[in-house]
Amino acid sequence: MNIPSRDECFKLIKKMDVMDHIIDHSIMVSDVTRFLCNRLKKFTPELKIDTRLAANAALLHDITKTRSFATKEVHSETGGQLLCDMGYPEVGNIIRQHVMLDEYHIDSPVSEQEIVNYSDKRVLHDKIVSLKHRLEYINQRYGSRSEFKNRIQVMCENTSILESKLFFFLDIKPDQLLENMENQRKR
Repeated sequence: MNIPSRDECFKLIKKMDVMDHIIDHSIMVSDVTRFLCNRLKKFTPELKIDTRLAANAALLHDITKTRSFATKEVHSETGGQLLCDMGYPEVGNIIRQHVMLDEYHIDSPVSEQEIVNYSDKRVLHDKIVSLKHRLEYINQRYGSRSEFKNRIQVMCENTSILESKLFFFLDIKPDQLLENMENQRKR
């Protein structure tokens, strides 16, 4: 499996001229992803999660978002394709699914795609917020467009189920995510 290093991710971000606020968001999503991966592996050692793959895909998840403002492209699809074309198909697959997962299975092992998808739904701009708060923001920002209304509703329902799936394996509750990440940083 080919995964770009963190330095290579930042070089690509610079090359793609990603806006600063999107970079800040992406760094926080990557931090949440890394935290969740490490915590899940600690409490579910049989879980086969590649933390480096997930964290670096999270760092790149909005790689084409800046240009999408002008082109109106679907940034999850074009970002995923960009990484696939660069020789990083696993990273591209995660990026492609960061807005909406291909499949939602409550009884399957937790995947890198699910962790990145969920982490993105917990970060508003560069702050960790509740899932409810983030989903309300998404609905306000994009929900008035008829072509997105049903998709957003399905995404909200599925992400709530995904949150239950992820936190079933953890020793913290969703509302303790920020506090636990801050405590870990202090150590």
